[in-house]
Amino acid sequence: MTRSTFGIAGLAAAITLAAAGAGFAQSPPPPPGSPPHGGMRMMELKRPDPEARAQRLRDILQLTPAQEPALKAFVEAQKPPGPPASHGGRDKARTTPERLDQQRARMVERLAAFDRRAAATRTFYAQLTPSQKKAFDALPAEGGEHREIRIERRMMGPGPGGPPMDHARPE
Repeated sequence: MTRSTFGIAGLAAAITLAAAGAGFAQSPPPPPGSPPHGGMRMMELKRPDPEARAQRLRDILQLTPAQEPALKAFVEAQKPPGPPASHGGRDKARTTPERLDQQRARMVERLAAFDRRAAATRTFYAQLTPSQKKAFDALPAEGGEHREIRIERRMMGPGPGGPPMDHARPE
């Protein structure tokens, strides 16, 4: 009797697995433009529009014509850098100390870019009146969404037509 019980249980398990597999295989493909399964979605890469940001600051801060040169310098300094240089697979041929030196050099470049943006922000801020400073301080920090895009690109890849991702390289 025990033998037939195991046989029936095995047969039931096989039927269950076959039915589940058939149901999964027949699930309809997602409609075009819908996010991939698993809750992950590709974010639309939005390039910041410096002129739109400048106009937004003009409107919010009610800038005077005398403050216009400071605004132009500030917006110019806030432009994001271009894409990082591709290494063409050379990282695999480098030693660990060479890769560490390269990472440190990139960190130094990023710190220098931050220092330039911070100096431009301080110069612009110094040109503002007390009420404009208060309004400027209340503005949300820029750049948060760009970090999310970099993280998502790293997880999902660059998308169709983009360069292959180098996951060994930090962003």
